[in-house]
Amino acid sequence: MTALATATPTPSAQPGWLSRAEMWLDARGKGAWIAAMVLGFVFFWPVGLALVIYMSFSNKWSCGGRKSHSMRTAHFAMSPSGNSAFDAYKADTLKRLQDEQENFEAFLERLRAAKDKAEFDQFMDERAKDAKARRTEAAAEQTEDA
Repeated sequence: MTALATATPTPSAQPGWLSRAEMWLDARGKGAWIAAMVLGFVFFWPVGLALVIYMSFSNKWSCGGRKSHSMRTAHFAMSPSGNSAFDAYKADTLKRLQDEQENFEAFLERLRAAKDKAEFDQFMDERAKDAKARRTEAAAEQTEDA
């Protein structure tokens, strides 16, 4: 017979203060990391040195990891796969998506133009009403003076 080991589920632990600090700095970007490093050097130089080492090994110095990921994705999307049928399908799909994007941008431009025209027409109508009200007011004053 084998004994059945029962594993007790561990409660999900809250991240420690170092993890929370790292998440907080990550949310604010590279400038926050640099500010923390400078403050570390100002108040206690080993803290600043530790931050420099950590930033170097965790690649916090790089500019925009998201950008490099999107550039890699774009390069992958444009590179041929070696299968001519798939490459033709991919080219047709990309062309269709490009056409749809152009049509959508043209639609948005027409919507903007229609909105601008409606706002301008409303302005001109209000202006005409104001001018008419001033003319009738002036005519009423002239008849009272006579």
